[in-house]
Amino acid sequence: MSAADFTALSPVIVIAVAAIAVMMLIAFSRSHILTVLLTVTGLAGSFFSLFPAAGLVPMAVTPLIVIDGYSLFYMGLILMSGFVVTVLSYSYLESREENPEEFYLLLLLAVLGSMVLVSARHFASFFLGLEVLTVSLYALVAYVREAARSNEAGLKYLVLAGVSSAFLLFGMALVYAGLGTMEFGRIAEKVSIAADNTLVISGFALTVVGIGFKLALVPFHMWTPDVYEGAPAPVAAFIATASKGAVFALLLRFLGGADLQAYRPLFLIFSLLSITSMLAGNLLALFQQNVKRILAYSSIAHLGYLVVAFLAEGRLAATAVSYYLAAYFVTMLGAFGVVTLLSGKKDDAESLDDYRGLAVQRPWLAGIFTVMLLSLAGIPLTAGFMGKFYVVAAGANSALWLLVVILAASSAIGLFYYLRIVAVLFMPGAEEKDAHGPISFSGGFMTVCLAAVLFWLGVYPSFLINLIRTAMSAVH
Repeated sequence: MSAADFTALSPVIVIAVAAIAVMMLIAFSRSHILTVLLTVTGLAGSFFSLFPAAGLVPMAVTPLIVIDGYSLFYMGLILMSGFVVTVLSYSYLESREENPEEFYLLLLLAVLGSMVLVSARHFASFFLGLEVLTVSLYALVAYVREAARSNEAGLKYLVLAGVSSAFLLFGMALVYAGLGTMEFGRIAEKVSIAADNTLVISGFALTVVGIGFKLALVPFHMWTPDVYEGAPAPVAAFIATASKGAVFALLLRFLGGADLQAYRPLFLIFSLLSITSMLAGNLLALFQQNVKRILAYSSIAHLGYLVVAFLAEGRLAATAVSYYLAAYFVTMLGAFGVVTLLSGKKDDAESLDDYRGLAVQRPWLAGIFTVMLLSLAGIPLTAGFMGKFYVVAAGANSALWLLVVILAASSAIGLFYYLRIVAVLFMPGAEEKDAHGPISFSGGFMTVCLAAVLFWLGVYPSFLINLIRTAMSAVH
């Protein structure tokens, strides 16, 4: 490996080294605070190594991996998500009986798998990154062994993820049999001329099933509410953001270069996935009394919104997807951050009754949660509003009028259940005294920072838009 290759790959290498260092530390000396510090140092080191790597892009490192502005942008999002989840997890795990150190090892491996995904340009690296991410999530979901629901959620995720991987592998094999290549660029070139090839159509259908499971698109969404409810709150935050974001970034690279509107079978499949996800996600959330399940169904709807921009054409589509994902990351991390901070030693704060009267007990925390929910609803002056604006603009620019109308209608439905949670925050509580325990300074500071970023992206989006356009122009 040349020095240039090493520098380009340094963000991935630093995370791999950090995971090994954490493993060695656990083997010789168990210390929660040292493990957290080492994890944070590895994530920060990997983030800062993105800057020297940016001076060398685009660079193909073997036929499997490409480091360009696109992959570096998404690596930055994933690393920041990992950093936030690490900080939130410290106080969450400190109050539980489980040995907390292995949690950070698994989290670093999940971050590593996500980073490989966003830089993959071949089916082999795609599947390798996906499995490193998914296998780590199996254990993270079931990490709190004293909670029966956590174990159940981990088992469900294990079984269904294994089935989806089988669909994905078989689909890859059929695409290779039909097109004779596993490189994304060549697949995009050949897909439009193979519209009548049964192997290719079947292969893409099976591949979409596998990807649809990872993104929790309807009808592959059934695992999502149970896993979000059973998983520790910081893990649910990671699944909702970095995990789904990495897979969607991979999907955009995989099929972003193909003219999907010219390849009607694939276009219709994704259109149906988008419509059903937007409608089912928002409608099912209306009937939930559990905050984590509401956020789970909300994430299904938001991925449906993203597919609208994905199906659009032109430069605006890629910009809309990337901006929306960045806004979605900040919002979901902030929402689950509040859930994490309010969670007790035995149970997560997931019932709506747990939030009753929070505006009186913890007004600043209630304010942050309100801001995050309003951003998910797409209210102006938040990042969520600008994200939906760009998605609608991309859809309208490509004349996807049916999808745009359904997006607007389903967003109106979503506004109801977001405001229902906000209303609960301001209702009188069962007791006048504060029903929640002490809030950790690090976690509280992190949620405040997320709220500030949320407003900044909503009021001044041009900085991120210019950064995204620069990254998209360097896609290799």
